Amino acid sequence: MAAKDRKSALAAHLKESVLTTVLRPGEDLDEVALCTNFGLSRTPVREVFRELAGLGYIDLRDNRGPRVSDLSHTTLRDFFLAAPMIYGAILRLAARNASELQVAALRAAQDAFRAALRSGTPAERTLANTRFHEITGEMAGNVFLLPSFHRLLIDHARIGMTFYQPQTSEMVENLSEASAQHDAIIDAIAARDEATAAQLAEDHWNLSRNQIERFVMPAALDVPMGNLVGNLARSTPA
Repeated sequence: MAAKDRKSALAAHLKESVLTTVLRPGEDLDEVALCTNFGLSRTPVREVFRELAGLGYIDLRDNRGPRVSDLSHTTLRDFFLAAPMIYGAILRLAARNASELQVAALRAAQDAFRAALRSGTPAERTLANTRFHEITGEMAGNVFLLPSFHRLLIDHARIGMTFYQPQTSEMVENLSEASAQHDAIIDAIAARDEATAAQLAEDHWNLSRNQIERFVMPAALDVPMGNLVGNLARSTPA
């Protein structure tokens, strides 16, 4: 495998490991092991680190090694405050700017998400859902929004992987509703209906917010959480 391909494989491995919490929030990255495992020198590995730091997957620290971006009390607060505004702006712009090729890619991502719902693992469902929303960000194509949107998607995935309790019949029903909302989002974007797309963003966020509020387990964090998540969810404008 060429060095360029090994570098791409490393980036994909780190992204997936962060999203699915194989690499836990705040965990240090072993640069030497990554160089060995992917057959790369330190220079291309550090280039990958810089790329992923720009997207919000990892933190680079002066005189210390890189680590997975944290998921803390402050992160959760900011997530709940920012998510509905950013999701709404992204889908409104997606409806305005999407190309036919991007709509086709979004439909394919939805097919993958449905397949993951039927027979995939929680990690596979998380990755498929994240990819669906990444494409809406590509459709929006706004250089100011995209960095914040990428970080929201990373933390949304990690919140789900970290805090949701084992799957129940209610969660299955909500996942089915989320899939139906994906279909409606595709239709609104394809029709260039910005108002409907923005409303669907709000509906989709509310479904996710209610799930997080219901199933979050504060004791899983290393910092005292109290009722922070529930209180923030209730105080976030719908």
